[in-house]
Amino acid sequence: MQLGLENKKKTMWAAALGVLAILALVYQFLPMLTGPPAPDSSAQAAAPVPRVAARTAIKPGRKGRSENLDPTLQLDLLASSEQTEYRGSGRNIFVSQPDPVIPKPMGSGRTDDPNKAVETAYVTPTPGPAPSIPLQFYGFASRPGEPRKIFLKLGGDVWVAGEGDTVDLRYKVIRITPTSVEILDSVTSATQTIPLTQG
Repeated sequence: MQLGLENKKKTMWAAALGVLAILALVYQFLPMLTGPPAPDSSAQAAAPVPRVAARTAIKPGRKGRSENLDPTLQLDLLASSEQTEYRGSGRNIFVSQPDPVIPKPMGSGRTDDPNKAVETAYVTPTPGPAPSIPLQFYGFASRPGEPRKIFLKLGGDVWVAGEGDTVDLRYKVIRITPTSVEILDSVTSATQTIPLTQG
C-alpha cells in the first residue's frame, strides 16, 4: 500500500502549509479564548470618576425649563396638559394654499337689450349633402364562374373587391352590376352609385 510519500518535496510543502494554517487559526481565535485584558490599576486610579448629576437636567433646546428625570407619574403636570385648549387659525391643514378669492361680477353679463323681446325662434340646422365617395370603378377582376370582383381606384391605390368587401376601412361594396357599383360610406351612412369609367 502506498501512502503518497513518493514525492517527498510535495509532502514537505503540504506539511509546512498545514502548520501555517494552524498558526493562523490560533492567532485569530486567541483573543476570544483569553478574554478581555485586565484593567491597569494605576490608570484606573488616575481617571476621575464622573459624578452623577442631580435628578434634574436642562435640555439644550429649551430655555431655562428643567426636565425631571423622575419616572413617577406627576398628576399636576398631566392635569395642566389636559386643560390646554386648541385654538386653530381657521386654515385648512389639508390644503397647501389658501382658497382663491373669486371677484364678484360687476354686472349681469348680458349683451342684448333686456327690454327687447326675442323675436326669432331656434331653428334646427339641416344636414348638408353627404360628401361624394372618391372611388373610381374602372374594370372587372373576376373570371367566368367566379364571384364578381372589380377594380376600384382611390388616389394612387388600386383595390380588388367583391360584394360585401370593405375598401380603405370605410367604403363597403353593396352591389356590383355590369355598368356600375353601389358603395356605402360607413362613416356618413350615405350610399352612392359609381359608374364604370373607361381607361
